Amino acid sequence: MLEIGTKAPDFTLPDQNGTIHTLKDYAGGKLLLYFYPKDNTSGCTKQAMAYSALKESFEAKGITVVGVSRDSVASHKKFEEARGLTITLLSDTERTVIEAYDVWKEKKMCGKVSMGVVRTTYLIDEDGTIIFSNDKVKAAEDAERMLK
Repeated sequence: MLEIGTKAPDFTLPDQNGTIHTLKDYAGGKLLLYFYPKDNTSGCTKQAMAYSALKESFEAKGITVVGVSRDSVASHKKFEEARGLTITLLSDTERTVIEAYDVWKEKKMCGKVSMGVVRTTYLIDEDGTIIFSNDKVKAAEDAERMLK
């Protein structure tokens, strides 16, 4: 996980509509960048739906919410449509940004060890500096906690 006070790594990724986003696109406002393992799984769905439900509350505080996973643009589009999501989802199929933000880690599940995305949330300020980071995210509670 990247440390608070670190300059956020730049990125160039497509969203669920194929539109390209970069870190510079969010300069001048705060960016809540959350990394999640997989579209349409239980925890990831709860997290994305909670962020969508609170999108206007985040925007009222000058914060844009963006999710990132390894899923494809097409997968993100299906996820958005199936769940009625209103937030931007970025596709990082090559893991470039996932690795730059240090969220590709060894995970243990049911005694099996594998590599994967560790659910992590970063808050980036107007100048591109990380001002909050959390890698102990509880999917269903993350949006409400970050709003506070």
